[in-house]
Amino acid sequence: MNIALITTQYTLYAALKASLGANFEIQQIQDRYPVEQFLAAETFDIAILDLNSAIGSLESRKELARTYMDSGVSLILLADDTMRTCASDLVKEGAYGYCRVPLHVAEMKAMLRRANETTQLKRELRATQKKLEHNTACDQMIGSSPQMRQVYSLIHRVANFDNNVLVTGESGTGKELIARAIHNLGDRAGRPFVAVSCGAIPETLIESELFGHDKGAFTGSTGNRAGLLEQAGDGTVFLDEIGELSLFTQVKLLRVLQQKEFMRLGGSRLIPLKARLIFATHRDLDEMVARTQFRQDLYYRINVVKIEAPPLRERPEDICKIALHFLMQYSQTYHKQMEDIDPTAMSQLMSYSWPGNVRELENVVQRAVLLSTGSKLMVEDLPEHLRDESVVEMVEDQLSGSFERQLRDYKVKLAVAAIRENGGNKTLAARSLNISRAYLHRLIRLADNNEPEQLDEPESGNAVTIM
Repeated sequence: MNIALITTQYTLYAALKASLGANFEIQQIQDRYPVEQFLAAETFDIAILDLNSAIGSLESRKELARTYMDSGVSLILLADDTMRTCASDLVKEGAYGYCRVPLHVAEMKAMLRRANETTQLKRELRATQKKLEHNTACDQMIGSSPQMRQVYSLIHRVANFDNNVLVTGESGTGKELIARAIHNLGDRAGRPFVAVSCGAIPETLIESELFGHDKGAFTGSTGNRAGLLEQAGDGTVFLDEIGELSLFTQVKLLRVLQQKEFMRLGGSRLIPLKARLIFATHRDLDEMVARTQFRQDLYYRINVVKIEAPPLRERPEDICKIALHFLMQYSQTYHKQMEDIDPTAMSQLMSYSWPGNVRELENVVQRAVLLSTGSKLMVEDLPEHLRDESVVEMVEDQLSGSFERQLRDYKVKLAVAAIRENGGNKTLAARSLNISRAYLHRLIRLADNNEPEQLDEPESGNAVTIM
């Protein structure tokens, strides 16, 4: 990763360059003038600003920090005790974090890795947003997982054909977004897109809504009314929750698909079907057909091309991008300066199973932005069931055995989780749990060999420092 170290202290630059290793490319900047040039070229991934450096006044250093924060580059501050308050204030404004001087090398490396991941996510999100600005066909669909790439490929392949498309997937996976993308990407873009929720319309009204009616067709019909199929013209009609239609209505819809024409209720004139139809459901239509709850011939008519919207739990690599997208969206909505999610909070978001899929994730981020008082979305801003998710899973896994066994297994899981969160660094993992490295190794042996535990008093660990 490429790092810009803004400081006038060459000894600090030399010490960091020697200590961090070959994976960290560091360039020293001794004044503020190259800033705009580097930011425009995205020359580096992380900026480290030495607040104790002699670059201008303290106010100019603060403004310099804000310039880096506004660019999307993760900013880490170096501060001794005299600058702690200033560093804390800048972190609240959006800096990634700060390290106290003298520096702990291991802690510095861990923070640099996490900050680099944040920078890359922000850049990917900006690139995605730019694509969306130039290609509204994808609307708010975000994700680069293999499952989503397959969805994008199918959307492009079917967009300019009039074949019926069936979009399947759990609630909250974005089935309507897929339908809108097909409409916007094809030659019907700019024409009406009519979305109909079949499950939200009473059975007694669904025919009238779809096909329309003439005056006197039923009690209370005082005039002629065009149905949604007619109103759509040569645009697109999206029939959501198609599995909720009764068998009687299914027969009517089947005839429309076969004949490409329909008639208003109480009318005598055939109206040609000009609109393209896209269908969606969260139900298993194959099972419904087997149970004679859905007509097989209608199923074959609507299922010419099938696109499956993947659930969020099957594409966890997309959670970061989607969460950051909603963070920026609702930060603007509520006029808040929030551009980042704390790594611990992000870890909780990524480990959650998301039964409500993207819709639930949007709800969680919206709520967190609304209630947050800081510049980052923190774990305490999340709903209680997300904060406690990992603990609940651990407890549920240990419903049998003695109290001592349950306590031992719980401590082993905490140790394993700490090692994973610190990138495999056992010293940092031990420090985060406030135990000695030797005690951490004892817990690891328990996990590997199921050995009996000797509960020793945790010791304090030591760290290498840069003065």
